[in-house]
Amino acid sequence: MITTTKYNQTTISKKVTLDGVGLHTGKDVTLTFNPSEANTGYVFKRIDLKDMPLVEADINYVTNTERGTCLNKNNVIIQTCEHVLASLVGLEIDNVLIELNASEPPIMDGSSKFFVEALEKAGIKELDEKRKEFIVKNVISFKDENTGSEITIIPSKEYQVTTMVDFGTKILGTQNASISSISQFKTDISNCRTFSFLHEIEMLLSKGLIKGGDLNNAIVYVDKPLSNSTMEKLKKAFNKEKIKVKSNGILDNLTLHYPNEAARHKLLDVIGDLALIGTKIRGKVIANKPGHYINTKFSKKMKDIIRDSKMNDIPQINVYSKPIMDTTKIMEILPHRPPFLFIDKIYELSDDLVIGVKNVTIDEDFFKGHFPDYPVMPGVIIIEAMAQMGGILVMSKLDDPQNYLTFFAKIDKVRFRNKVLPGDTIIFKCSLIGPFRRGICHMQGLAYANGKLCAEAELTAQITKVK
Repeated sequence: MITTTKYNQTTISKKVTLDGVGLHTGKDVTLTFNPSEANTGYVFKRIDLKDMPLVEADINYVTNTERGTCLNKNNVIIQTCEHVLASLVGLEIDNVLIELNASEPPIMDGSSKFFVEALEKAGIKELDEKRKEFIVKNVISFKDENTGSEITIIPSKEYQVTTMVDFGTKILGTQNASISSISQFKTDISNCRTFSFLHEIEMLLSKGLIKGGDLNNAIVYVDKPLSNSTMEKLKKAFNKEKIKVKSNGILDNLTLHYPNEAARHKLLDVIGDLALIGTKIRGKVIANKPGHYINTKFSKKMKDIIRDSKMNDIPQINVYSKPIMDTTKIMEILPHRPPFLFIDKIYELSDDLVIGVKNVTIDEDFFKGHFPDYPVMPGVIIIEAMAQMGGILVMSKLDDPQNYLTFFAKIDKVRFRNKVLPGDTIIFKCSLIGPFRRGICHMQGLAYANGKLCAEAELTAQITKVK
């Protein structure tokens, strides 16, 4: 179930920049966190490419999880995004624009520590829009039968994460880590560095990867005898005169922050990968042998469940109760008139939400040609009705609505899911996505009929004074 919380969404107060190298590309890269508006979420911007394309942090854009989580939208790539996203979730920042002049964020020390420090330096500010959460009511699981990896989420009063890992080696063995509140991320998780086993390092080097890796941004566990030839390869790869193995089986000069740092970093990765769901979660995540593959598969399942929840979240209307507005009152606010008035009654109206209905009859003018032998309500009419609902939401706030008109500026994310036929009653729900500014309103419209979501869209309108 999706609920609107009492907490406001957040962004950062000012932009802040970090410089470093990409783990796999080895390229110098500059990352800049920028403030962003409510309901925009986390968005990457490739400023090194023509037109500076945007890539939303969305699970539907994940294409590769072999050595990190990779996003690809229209062949615009963002590599290894999970540490950056984890830092934003861990500080409970909801909306940020992340500019990059390369495909991969800087690896820094292999953790989220430096991102957290930069974001705190930028400062966090509240926005006018309330935060929404998906409340877990039932146990949800996803299991990879090939590896035995499994992620489960159960009901909880807040977002919690537990990771349990079994690396199958004497040097690392079984570990677990847990946070009971996201507020623990900064102190207990953010500085936990990525790690790898020696045999994986050899494989990655052979594939021309980890060009930006060194022994300061990753923990390397030596799980096999270190031959002279391997030693020489590592010296060259990491630009070291000497390579040694410490008594705890770690290569060279790093000291563990925690005995279970590997499990804690896995928890960090889980938080970063689950950020791709795009909706905050209220529940306890239990991840057994997590990795980017299972993390993102679970994220996709959760996103689909949340989408279905939204689709089934039909406003409850008593059609026998007296509406807030009938057709006569609606025409006092809107300039539309029959046959181009597509709203019959308004049942709920607040500062950011309007709910109303349209009774679809066989004698509607649009059925005469769409289609005479199989009448179906045109999708464009449904969207127009949504826009009229949005007009009611905005115009009702004006002292003199008769002196204004609303005009479409943009229509996005339109989906038609079920047909609307003569005899149906459409329930419309239209809500502001962001605050009303400079005569521009951005709204989400949902249309339900026969107990199902039949259409949805995001609408942007310009309010213009004409008298």
